Amino acid sequence: MKRFIVIPVVCFFVLKGYTQQALTDALTVPDSVAIFTLDNLYASMWQFHPLIRQAELLSDVARQDIRFAKGAFDPKVELQGNLKEYDSKEYYNKWYGSFTVPTWFPVDPKIGIERNTGAYLNAESLLPDEDYNRQLFAGLSLPLGRGLFTDERRATLKQAQLGITLAEAEKVKLINEVLLEAAKDYWQWYYAYFNYQLNTRNAQIAEEIFRRVRLNEQMGEASALDTLQADITRQQRQVERQEAYLDLVNSSVKLSNHLWDSSGNPLQVTERLAPQPVGEAEVLSTAVLDQLLQSATENHPELQKLSVKLDQLEIDRKLAVEFLKPRVNFNYNFLNQPLRPAGEFSTFTFLNNYKFGLDFYMPVLLRKERARVAQTRLKIQHTTYERTQAEREILNQVQATFNQLVNTNTLLQQQNAMTANYQRLLQGELLNLENGESDLFKINVQQEKLIQAQSKLLKLRTEFEKQKATLYWAAGLRNLNPGEN
Repeated sequence: MKRFIVIPVVCFFVLKGYTQQALTDALTVPDSVAIFTLDNLYASMWQFHPLIRQAELLSDVARQDIRFAKGAFDPKVELQGNLKEYDSKEYYNKWYGSFTVPTWFPVDPKIGIERNTGAYLNAESLLPDEDYNRQLFAGLSLPLGRGLFTDERRATLKQAQLGITLAEAEKVKLINEVLLEAAKDYWQWYYAYFNYQLNTRNAQIAEEIFRRVRLNEQMGEASALDTLQADITRQQRQVERQEAYLDLVNSSVKLSNHLWDSSGNPLQVTERLAPQPVGEAEVLSTAVLDQLLQSATENHPELQKLSVKLDQLEIDRKLAVEFLKPRVNFNYNFLNQPLRPAGEFSTFTFLNNYKFGLDFYMPVLLRKERARVAQTRLKIQHTTYERTQAEREILNQVQATFNQLVNTNTLLQQQNAMTANYQRLLQGELLNLENGESDLFKINVQQEKLIQAQSKLLKLRTEFEKQKATLYWAAGLRNLNPGEN
């Protein structure tokens, strides 16, 4: 009879506080550790993570592409010299220098000077002796057919300028992927940390019950069977705590993949850091979903990349159409006017002292040019289909992730109510034990159900936060931040 009195007293006082405070205590961070939030993780990654630094280089590369394309519009200095002397005779001594300024509109102004001497110059190369065998020229070249509205250099520059938007979209995509992985690792570390706290407390309670039951057995107030049962429970809790500890260590190592210092050295998550406990799950409304869908349609990096690709293909199409036109190049240069080589000014006359040129070229069948136009149009059609499908998949992914988030929130509420019921059930079983209507085995069964319910509740909280980060990633929000577009 004494045994049936001692066991209820032992279990009642040890487990009474557990039923009310187990999960709450597990989610309490000791004063000896520092809180490490998800924002702290992001801030560190933005400064030092090598992949984010690598993604930042994309914009610099795009700017250099623009600089490269602008090189086609750089002013050009040209200098040529040809000298032949044989048998003490100067056959010819020809020098040519010019300065050309390419412009956006295809008029390339050009100025220069020629100097030709020698006994065997071609007649067309002879220059007046009164000008010291020199001749100044100034003029321009203008394409009247192909190249008038667009050409390779203008098309290349336009595409390079679009490359800034393309690089920015690619940068957002890469950074978001890194941040999403980091967020998932953070919340896995969150679960592992507090699950270990919970299992540690469970192990401590089982240890205390075993200690008291064994003491009572030694005093003859409990049986060896009761001690064996308490010992089995203690061993089970120790195994669960050890498994939870391994999960915590591994999740800390995985989270450390995202931490670096300013010198590029890896950092390690230690036991002196703890995740920030979260409160009740934030319920997202359908209005938030509508905003995310709208944002995904307008700003998703994958859709932006495809839109830029379409714009670049449109530039290619216009250039291809330009090649259907004949090439007609007009060149005109004024000679020794209004300034002569000696430095004096002369009367300007448009139809006197000039050099004129006209080039014409056009393939008869234009098969290569027509094929180029057709190929470009097919690429535009292909990319348009690709963008349409991508947009549908992205919007459906946002919708599906939101549905999963809403469902997880519902499960959270149900699991929270279930955990509360398991707590009440354990308390009732303890009351029965106190009245001699239960035993330690039944108490262990109810306690095990409560532990599982609490662990699952913690797991659902973690999954909710992971899904929320995935939702922002699916919507293509910059830096997974709902406040940024």
